Amino acid sequence: MRTLVIGDIHGGLRALHQIMERAKVTKNDTLIFLGDYVDGWSQSPQVIDFLIALKTKQNCICIRGNHDDLLLEWLDESKDNLLWYKHGGEATVTAYESVSLITKKKHIEFLKSLHNFFLDEQGRLFVHAGFTNMNGVEYEYFPNQFYWDRTLWETALSLDNRMNLDHPFYPKRFTLYNEIYIGHTPVTRIGETTPVQKANIWNVDTGAAFKGPLTIMDVDTKEFWQSEPLHQLYFDEKGRN
Repeated sequence: MRTLVIGDIHGGLRALHQIMERAKVTKNDTLIFLGDYVDGWSQSPQVIDFLIALKTKQNCICIRGNHDDLLLEWLDESKDNLLWYKHGGEATVTAYESVSLITKKKHIEFLKSLHNFFLDEQGRLFVHAGFTNMNGVEYEYFPNQFYWDRTLWETALSLDNRMNLDHPFYPKRFTLYNEIYIGHTPVTRIGETTPVQKANIWNVDTGAAFKGPLTIMDVDTKEFWQSEPLHQLYFDEKGRN
């Protein structure tokens, strides 16, 4: 039995199938999805269908991403968002043109059921983006920061790795949990295509929305498996490029 964490999928069902096969996922594995299931590639509705079905077969924890929340607003409230449309939403809107009303309602239920975060018994936090309250996720004043925040990762990138945990300048947020797993900000922005660890934070978003692969990682051993770069799997699409 393994605990496996999966980075941002962004409508790339083909890549999701690849990593499930390459990691040899079984029904005994616990799967933690870090959010952003949609927006980018053309199979956002199919990704949600896949996750809904998968949850009936094994233990799956699905975290809420900012793109998932934007989709929910559009599906449930008919809320238009031009900025969302330009950042991957266009492909999702197009894909939903052929989705039935019954399926859309199931997707709305799924999107509403997503978790803002998950904290396991080993003190490992799984969250899409981050949190801002220095006392931890239970004290967060602004819940949307769980799927919009970038300060946690930016702080981790800028942290002097020579600084000790007991240094008065050491970020308190980094001392609250044994490990923190995030997505949201692709590591391709710093020239990487594999999971990156800074302090106790692991960023598993390896740029699948753009020209990177999708990643699944064993949180205990840190072994990981990746898909092909998604622009090669969807060679006739632009994704978020």
